[in-house]
Amino acid sequence: MLILIAGPYRSGTNDDPLLMERNLRYLESVSLPLFRAGHIPMIGEWVAMPLMREAGSKKPGDAAYNEIAYPVAERLLTKCDAVLRLPGASTGADQDVRIAKERGLKVFYSLEEVLASR
Repeated sequence: MLILIAGPYRSGTNDDPLLMERNLRYLESVSLPLFRAGHIPMIGEWVAMPLMREAGSKKPGDAAYNEIAYPVAERLLTKCDAVLRLPGASTGADQDVRIAKERGLKVFYSLEEVLASR
């Protein structure tokens, strides 16, 4: 399955780049186990970050950031088979789960749940 990993990225960071990087590493921490289990992990920021850079984004929440950040995840969800929602407050991740459910995609709430579904 192509699985979108959703969880906190910007939430709770006050836009501190170091905290945002820590959150990205948290999301990425499940990507290798997913891959080794035969899935293709996807994180919206992997796609959005270079696009935002190309669009001239200078900081989270600016016009270029807002043009790209959430729409990338929504577009990815047209290609994904499932969402893995990691713990932690996140408006964007909650939105990903809502969209996934509307589209009939499977939503997992732990890596173990994904691995057990094989």
